[in-house]
Amino acid sequence: AALPSLLAWLAVLLLGRARPADACSCSPIHPQQAFCNADVVIRAKAVSAKEVDSGNDIYGNPIKRIQYEIKQIKMFKGPDQDIEFIYTAPSTAVCGRLLDTGGKKEYLIAGKSEGNGKMHITLCDLVSTWDSLSPTQKKSLNQRYQMGCECKISRCLSIPCFVSSSDECLWTDWAMEKNNVDGRQAKHYACIKRSDGSCAWYRGMAPPKQEFLDIEDP
Repeated sequence: AALPSLLAWLAVLLLGRARPADACSCSPIHPQQAFCNADVVIRAKAVSAKEVDSGNDIYGNPIKRIQYEIKQIKMFKGPDQDIEFIYTAPSTAVCGRLLDTGGKKEYLIAGKSEGNGKMHITLCDLVSTWDSLSPTQKKSLNQRYQMGCECKISRCLSIPCFVSSSDECLWTDWAMEKNNVDGRQAKHYACIKRSDGSCAWYRGMAPPKQEFLDIEDP
């Protein structure tokens, strides 16, 4: 009878000392995918932050979130009204995304709409400083990414890899640039749907030519 009690006591002791596992895990995605998956995509500054209660969990404990008050500079995708507040979990361990406040750093932020001028972001959403974006990425936010939202971007894990359908673009940065999620294709390419329904990578600052949408390969 003493052995089960001893084992139970040891289990409690070990659990008490165990480090909690990281609860947030994100799969790398191309910036265009992040744009297409988001409800809202904006350029903005965070001017203040505070911890707020956001209801209760199933056990009755308050749910804490960080509320960022933001100054929206431009909306690329989203509702008609400006976004005033962004919410996120209070730490990166539970997928929270931390922003610098004070209104000096500009961000590109993609996330989910909560309505009434509010949105929610996680560690898995696209949040980048504006200055870190390439000229092509900035240009693509206005139209080009949206042109390929019906396309499928598949991450190539190792060479060789192949497309499985005509509406698919292979994202090879991961395989060609040693697991780099911010490589050449991420910075300079968009997957565009052409008039025949197929999809292909397009590179360049200028809008895609009509000839490309009809017959050209990128």
